[in-house]
Amino acid sequence: MGNLVAIVGRPNVGKSTLFNRLTKTRQAIVSEEAGTTRDRQYGKCEWCGKEFSVVDTGGWVVNSDDIFEEEIRKQVIVATEEADLLLFLVDTQNGLTDWDQDVAKILRRTKLPVILVANKVDNSNQQFDAMEFYKLGLGDPQCISAATGSGTGDLLDLVLEKLPSAKDEDDFIDDTPRFAVVGRPNAGKSSLINAFIGEDRHIVTDIAGTTRDSIYTKYDKFGFDFYLVDTAGIRRKNKVSEDLEFYSVMRSIRAIENSDVCILMIDATRGIEAQDMNIFQLIQKNNKSLVVVVNKWDLVQDKSQKSIDTFINAIRERMAPFTDFPIIFASALTKQRIFKVLETAKDVYLNRKVKIGTTKLNEVMLPIIEATPPPSIKGKYIKIKYCAQIPDTQIPSFVFYANLPQYVKEPYKRFLENKIRENWTLTGSPINVFVRQK
Repeated sequence: MGNLVAIVGRPNVGKSTLFNRLTKTRQAIVSEEAGTTRDRQYGKCEWCGKEFSVVDTGGWVVNSDDIFEEEIRKQVIVATEEADLLLFLVDTQNGLTDWDQDVAKILRRTKLPVILVANKVDNSNQQFDAMEFYKLGLGDPQCISAATGSGTGDLLDLVLEKLPSAKDEDDFIDDTPRFAVVGRPNAGKSSLINAFIGEDRHIVTDIAGTTRDSIYTKYDKFGFDFYLVDTAGIRRKNKVSEDLEFYSVMRSIRAIENSDVCILMIDATRGIEAQDMNIFQLIQKNNKSLVVVVNKWDLVQDKSQKSIDTFINAIRERMAPFTDFPIIFASALTKQRIFKVLETAKDVYLNRKVKIGTTKLNEVMLPIIEATPPPSIKGKYIKIKYCAQIPDTQIPSFVFYANLPQYVKEPYKRFLENKIRENWTLTGSPINVFVRQK
């Protein structure tokens, strides 16, 4: 299972800029105003063939009267308990502050590896300014400029060196399919698993975020044989005051990374919200298969087909362009359609393993491509002559051989993916489409 790296530090030291640099996105808002990042951002970073998750926390201000800063501080405390490595960012231009010292005092107590990162080192002379951070007692400051990228390569080398070896849970779990039940707090994840196994194996309360550690439940009833992965585990007493939603996010990342199919729970009484979309994006980034379950359907007054169609359309519109996934309306409390969830998840897992013969693939796809070829660019016509499925991949992956592959853009790749889905049953499974030189 992948590792988690959390970026922590006081406000306005450049955490969001570093997050964007590591994940190669512009996902986090960057501003000169301190405390801009209130919510958490999470993404994937790849370096030297290795991949890990990155979490951008809000600015940490100790002993502040600002309620937002108190919540941000809670998020970082959760990060210190749940991450595998911490990047403690300090600002070389502003120098050492009391806030930095307070943060360092707490970080010195953690057993996690901590890398002290001196940011905003834009020239060689400023490297001498970073020397004062030795006072924090966290080792050598790693000098970088998140804005320009200077020093980030050396930082990533150090991150890979200090990260613990990948946690491979396959050491004690066989090749049985793993289904992760994920969703925002209080969406009914533990209730669904309890309904599956017919016993109160997991604590269920109305308090959002009761579940804490990822728990594997072997399910082998009624012809089904797989592991159910609850997103977290049982509440520990020392975590009563934590930011529950952030904890859910941290645990969801781990559960998603170590699953084959994700069962995304959506609360029918609240509809699809931003947190649902965040978890959906995590599922997509990790190339996991998807089943959407609209839970608590028994509490909805209007159960007409029109209401169902409206709900389905809203979900697919929010999650576009990936829309080929099953949506099930169920109730974990009354056990309405819960076995339909299992049947669908099993089918989706099998779709992930679909193999399409090369001859059949070319018979179907080449006439479609000939009728709707890629648009010409700069007067050059693109010809696709051959296609095949790549063997031994985690998800169905297809390669199309063309004379000018560099001119085939994403919209046409989506067109090819849609045509593959129209002709073969790959519902719920992600697909890779590559275009290579003929």
